[in-house]
Amino acid sequence: MQRTDGSPGRPKGSVPRELRPSAGAGLDLPPSAPGPDAAPASINGRLLRYLLQSLGDPPVRVSLWNGETVAPAAGEALAHVRIENRASLLKLLADPEFQFGECFCDGSVEVEGDLVRLLEMLIRALSETASSAPTPRRVIERLRRRRANGTSDSRNNIRHHYDLGNAFYRLWLDRQLSYTCAYFPSPEITLEEAQIAKMDHVCRKLRLQPGEKVVEAGCGWGALALHMATRYGVHVKAFNISREQIAYAIERARALGADGRVEFIEDDYRNIRGRFDAFVSVGMLEHVGRENYHALGSLIDRVLEADGRGLIHSIGHLRPDPLNAWIEKRIFPGAYPPSLREILEVLEPSCFSVLDVENLRLHYALTLEHWLQRFDDARERVREMYDERFLRAWRLYLCGAQAAFRAGEMQLFQVLFARGRSNRVPWTRAYQYDRQE
Repeated sequence: MQRTDGSPGRPKGSVPRELRPSAGAGLDLPPSAPGPDAAPASINGRLLRYLLQSLGDPPVRVSLWNGETVAPAAGEALAHVRIENRASLLKLLADPEFQFGECFCDGSVEVEGDLVRLLEMLIRALSETASSAPTPRRVIERLRRRRANGTSDSRNNIRHHYDLGNAFYRLWLDRQLSYTCAYFPSPEITLEEAQIAKMDHVCRKLRLQPGEKVVEAGCGWGALALHMATRYGVHVKAFNISREQIAYAIERARALGADGRVEFIEDDYRNIRGRFDAFVSVGMLEHVGRENYHALGSLIDRVLEADGRGLIHSIGHLRPDPLNAWIEKRIFPGAYPPSLREILEVLEPSCFSVLDVENLRLHYALTLEHWLQRFDDARERVREMYDERFLRAWRLYLCGAQAAFRAGEMQLFQVLFARGRSNRVPWTRAYQYDRQE
């Protein structure tokens, strides 16, 4: 399959596979190595010590290509990281946030141990040391070129990620291809059950009634639109600019006999027209771009009825902060997870009233745990469909996303809102949790 520029490509030479013992397995680490207080013998070793100190001396054992190793002063190493050449060491020193992903994907950095726990620890360390990061690293962050989200830019950004092929996503998503945070009333339920619970949770919050009109901005493969139409009896217009997703959604609607109640439209959300009782957006705000928030709010204001209500479900940050540089470049071009305050920039100019805010951060961490397990089970098939570098990039992305939610770096906000003058709003939150047939 031909992929857009910037997507992970095939390496020129073979890349060694990541050595990954199962959870709880012991690590085959090199014997006796100098701890953090010992003076490394070479300049490379001293550079490595400096790198680890800038990351808060994480409990990892790191080996260089020349056999030199730095280990924790006390306690067990969480993982063993091998750096294969000096060029990779220098890249990590200059820009660890971006270059760890690049070096991991080309095989010049290898990890033995629990990659999710390692990344969680590094995310926490980078967050704590951000204000004291070396000057070159801060300059690099200011100079990064992030992708825009104009109309043509958005199409390219979305196709880079979502048009990789439905067969790829079928390998590790649930049966309905729900590619957003699931909702786990109990951690023991299956991913399929949790995704249905998420859709019911959204529909109950919106208080959908048979015969109402709903517009969905960014509908993915159509699971929520079909759920709203078939389970709650509403009429849905669902917009998406991913060609493969829309084609799949239309085919599924026909198979379910729901094509008279759901209209899937391959078009930009900016072209939504009409009047609706409810507006819903699940997993799209991350792709809108902060510069477009006011326009999105104006659009919602234009299409909602006087007593209309809406829900925005979005990955977010605790404070304004760009997405991880490597993920933004290689996996989600143009993505920006907003803080809760920034989400309000969509709603406040049009005088929308926030009725409820829920944070499902740990639900997303568990969702990613399910996705990662299924991805690992299908890793040989992924390698056959693409190549080793692609496999390593997507596994790193899934591990890194899970780690970011576990570390509290990433959040998942659901914001329910209505017009500020509307008095047709719930008296309590009980309706969100009452069982409904």
